[in-house]
Amino acid sequence: MSDIIRRDPRAEWIARNRLHPLHAAMQPVQHSWMGPNGVIRKNVHGVGFIGPNGIKRIDRSGAQQGGASKRTAAAEVQLPLHQVPQPAFYISVVPDMVGGRLSSHDRDLLGLAHQLAGTDGAVLAVVFGEHKENAFATAGVDRLLVLEGEAFSGYAPEQRVQGLRAVDNQFNPRHWLLPDSRTGGGELGRRLAAALGERPATRVWQVKGEECIGRAGAGLQDLARPLARLILAAAECAEPVSETRHEALPVELSTSVARSLSRIEDLGAVAVDPGAIPMAEAEFIFSGGNGVKDWALFHQTAAALGATEGASRVAVDDGFMARDRQVGASGTWVTARVYVAVGISGAIQHLQGIGACDKVVAINLDPGCDMIKRADLSVIGDSAAILQALIAAVEAYRNEAKRDAA
Repeated sequence: MSDIIRRDPRAEWIARNRLHPLHAAMQPVQHSWMGPNGVIRKNVHGVGFIGPNGIKRIDRSGAQQGGASKRTAAAEVQLPLHQVPQPAFYISVVPDMVGGRLSSHDRDLLGLAHQLAGTDGAVLAVVFGEHKENAFATAGVDRLLVLEGEAFSGYAPEQRVQGLRAVDNQFNPRHWLLPDSRTGGGELGRRLAAALGERPATRVWQVKGEECIGRAGAGLQDLARPLARLILAAAECAEPVSETRHEALPVELSTSVARSLSRIEDLGAVAVDPGAIPMAEAEFIFSGGNGVKDWALFHQTAAALGATEGASRVAVDDGFMARDRQVGASGTWVTARVYVAVGISGAIQHLQGIGACDKVVAINLDPGCDMIKRADLSVIGDSAAILQALIAAVEAYRNEAKRDAA
């Protein structure tokens, strides 16, 4: 497995974007080039250049130690720091945090909050329970409020509304922003609107000045209305923050949140068969294409991962998967949080069908195929060897978890 090539799509995008502040740091150092008269010219000031006296130039700054990964890590720190020492007002954001991490929808929401905050306001992110996110600073969070405790764990919308009302009393935010999603933000936002006596603007996809535009008429029409205090925004409502890093200073509530008498009892998660989940609702899809030669191993890997199986049109036409498992414009449009494409080259119809997926992982032999270009993480190699190693890694992880629990 040592010959597997892993790519960093974000670093490649920065290297192509000349307007990005880190563009220069991502460019390889050019040691020689062809001059206009056909003579090879050399950069005499470059590190490692051997002069006519045979002496090699040495870099004593330490910047080149560690290779490209060191350069990338140093470049990340160079993002300009956005600070708001004394905020004039707050823009409160309640991300879904599905799986304990910020989703692409959450990052779009934080981009909209940063747009509304301007230079005088601060973006306040309110997170419930424990999380695994460590990139709040680069996502645009100026202040971070974490409401922990057993009362906020699981499905507890009434208790969460109590916590948000306490935040509203203390910080008095100018706007409340929640994702209009089916993973909790849509319901929580409407409950909060009823508790605060606000009329929310729903399915908002654009904010212009003092006006917000939302979808209406089964998504076929746009409805413009004055900018509301409570906004339930759709995905891609704004560009996510990528050019600045923020302080993400932790803040706390000055008063404790009273525990409400909940009329809802959370009985915990219910195990379901991944194969019974409709493709349009699946959050983790393991999809195979023409490059899969061992379908028994493919099914075994999907079962080990607990993923819903999908397929490309070629695999369905060849009879390896059922028609209702087809992903793409001619099949099912999916919105999975994680989409793994095994042996799929990436036809335009297939790429259209996975356009709303959060993270795409591609396993393929061809490093130049369109699926590799679309993927957030790419693994170049034989699919059978990679799937076998993946099954072994999952089993080792589960065995270690059982030993720790015992």
